[in-house]
Formats: sequence, C-alpha cells, structure tokens
Amino acid sequence: MRSANSTNKRCAWARVDPLLLRYHDREWAVPVHSDIKHFEVLVLSGVQAGLNWSLVLKKREGYRRAFDNFDPDRVACYSERRVEKLTSDPEIIRNRMKIEGAVRNARAFLKLQEEFGNFDSYCWRFVGGRPKLNHWKATPEIPAASPESETFSKDLKKRGFSFVGPTVVYAYMQAVGMVNDHLVDCFRHREIQQDYKTGSSSK
Repeated sequence: MRSANSTNKRCAWARVDPLLLRYHDREWAVPVHSDIKHFEVLVLSGVQAGLNWSLVLKKREGYRRAFDNFDPDRVACYSERRVEKLTSDPEIIRNRMKIEGAVRNARAFLKLQEEFGNFDSYCWRFVGGRPKLNHWKATPEIPAASPESETFSKDLKKRGFSFVGPTVVYAYMQAVGMVNDHLVDCFRHREIQQDYKTGSSSK
C-alpha cells in the first residue's frame, strides 16, 4: 500500500473513526489468498450481523486471542465447555449462537479444504478468479448483496455453514477483495486495482 495522508479522498464510512480509517486504507478490498485470513474474515463477518463493523474491529484482537488466531483446525475441535467459557469472555461478542456458529463453520471450512485443496480456490470461483471492480460514485449506490453473493451464500449453507446470508457474504466478499467497492473518487479504488494487476496486493 502506498503511504496515505490526510489529503487523500476516502469512502465516507472510513472517516468515522481512526480504527475504520486504518482498516479502510490498509485492508478493505485488498485481495486475500490466505486460508487463515479467509476464516478470520468469515467469522468476523458473521459476528457483524446486526452490529456495526467498527465494534467488531474493536473486538478483533480479542477474537484472535479467544479463537486461537483463527486456526480452523483448532476452532473445529472446541468442546461445549470451551464454547461456554467463550460466552463469558468480555473481549468478544458474547453471543452463544454466533460462537457456536464459528465452531460449526470451522468444521465446514475443513471439509471444503479437503475437497478443493484450500478455501481460497473454492471462494474465488464465485467471481471467476478475479476481483470484480465496481464504479460507484456515492455510498447509497453500493448494494447490500449481489447475484454472486446470493449464489455463494446458497452454496455455503448447503455445505453446513451458518451466519452466511447473502448480505453477510457480500460484506465478506468486500473485505477479502473479491469485489472492489471503494468509491471511484477514493484513492484506494485505483491503488488496489493497480496493485492487483502487478500482483503486489495479495496476502
């Protein structure tokens, strides 16, 4: 990522607080190709349902500690006792259904890895292997879901995932760079697209 400064024009939501600004400048819409990162974003996207992303980001370090740095192999082995303990952890969102959903998703995640070799190969199929570059001029134009997220969501549900409705999946797709939904006048819109062409932004 190139060095950002206060004069760069950004998406409006990124100007709400410093945490969102850093996330916007460094992570949002950057293509992800690490299965550990995919699992992290999948869990946090599910956690976000009904909440705002700023709150989830504030809890992210707590989640990394509580969920073994989002190692799906470890999370898949969590017992009922471990789940019960997590419902009392103040550093995460203490919603039992979402915690149980994360464990269930870890198990489904491992099955997908067995079938496709890795989760990355599986998920990128839904956009033809390349980020979808959108050209939104204003925030209200950005959709809450897309035909791709509808298809992706249905397939995930069929495979045993939970908290993966079309809206949650679209937020996930935005976060891992499957779609670039930075506004066209945001400095990151052009940077991410250029980085993808040169292969320097994937992680």
